[in-house]
Amino acid sequence: MADRPQLPTAAAIKDWARELGFQQIGITHVDLSAHEPHVREWLAKGFHGEMGYMARNLDKRLHPERLEAGTCAVISARMNYLAEGAAPLRVLERSDQAYVSRYALGRDYHKVLRRRLAKLALRINDAAQALDARFRAFTDSAPVLEKALAEHAGLGWMGKHSLLIHPEAGSWFFLGEIYTNLPLPETSTSEPNRCGACRACMNHCPTGAIVGDKVIDARRCISYITIEHRSPIPVELRPLIGNRVFGCDDCQLCCPWNRDAPTTNEADFKPRHGLDAASLVELFRWDEATFLRRTEGSALRRPGYEGWRRNLAVALGNGPPSLEAKAALREARSGASDLLREHIDWALERLDAP
Repeated sequence: MADRPQLPTAAAIKDWARELGFQQIGITHVDLSAHEPHVREWLAKGFHGEMGYMARNLDKRLHPERLEAGTCAVISARMNYLAEGAAPLRVLERSDQAYVSRYALGRDYHKVLRRRLAKLALRINDAAQALDARFRAFTDSAPVLEKALAEHAGLGWMGKHSLLIHPEAGSWFFLGEIYTNLPLPETSTSEPNRCGACRACMNHCPTGAIVGDKVIDARRCISYITIEHRSPIPVELRPLIGNRVFGCDDCQLCCPWNRDAPTTNEADFKPRHGLDAASLVELFRWDEATFLRRTEGSALRRPGYEGWRRNLAVALGNGPPSLEAKAALREARSGASDLLREHIDWALERLDAP
C-alpha cells in the first residue's frame, strides 16, 4: 500500500520562512467572527474616509474562505523593516527637513514580501505536492484582515494604535499572508495584550486620530491624509501635520515596546536617495520626471506627483519662513492645479505672516 502523503510540519515551514528572511510565522484558522462587530462599527462611523475599498468585498475580508475558495488555514508572516539611517525624532525636530515614514524609505514592501511569500508557498507545495495544495499570497494587496489573522497566529497583540506589537520586535515590521487549502497544524499561541494602562500612542498622536482602544479615525490620521486622501487637506489639520510628507510614525516612536526594536538587515529596506533626512525645498523642486525616477519601485508613488507636492507645500508652510522656501512655492504656483495652488497659497500666507 502506497504511503499516504504527509503535511509539512509547522517546524519545517518556520525554518523555510527564516531562510527567506522572515523573523516569524504562525499558522491559524480562518474564523474571524470575533472581529466582525468591530470592523462593521468602524465602517458605519465613516472612519475609513475616502478608502472605499475598505467597505467593498467586506464579506471576503471577514471570511477568508470566500476570498479564496477552499481556504482552511492561513500562514501569517512578519518581516522587520526599521533600517539604520537618520534618527526619526531628529528629523521631526528639523522643520526644514521632510519626514517620510520609515517603512517607505526603501523598496516597496509589497513587492519584497509577495516575492518571498511566493517562494515559501512553492517550498510548501514541493513538500505536499501529492495533496493538491493551493496557495495564494497577500501583502496588503487584497481584502484581508491581516492584523487580526496575525494576532490569532501568535505574532503579537494589537496595541491601542491598532498596530501589531511583538514583545521583542516592537511594531516595526510588515505582515504578509498565505491562504491555503492545506489543513496545516495551527501554531497559535496568542500573546497576551501587554499595553495595560499605557496611553502613549493616544496622547502623542499629532491629530488625535486614535479615538479609542484600537479605533483609528483615518480622516484625522496623517498617514491616511498624506497617502490615501486625494482631496484638499482639511485646513484645521494642516498645521498639525508639521513636516510629515508621507505617513507618520509618532504612535510607534513613543511606544515603550519599540525602545529596543531591532533594525533590519534587508538591503531592500535601506533608505534611498537620502530620503531619511531630505530638505523640503529640494523635494518640492523635483519635477515629475525626477519624482518618477527617484520613486521607482517605491511606496512613495502612492499619492501621485500632485499629492506628493501637496503634502510638501503644507510642510513648507509649517517650516521656517526662508527666502528659499517662499521662492520655491511662488515658482510652482503659476503652473499648479487648483488643488496644489490652494495648498501653496495657504503655505505662503503662513510664511508671510508677521
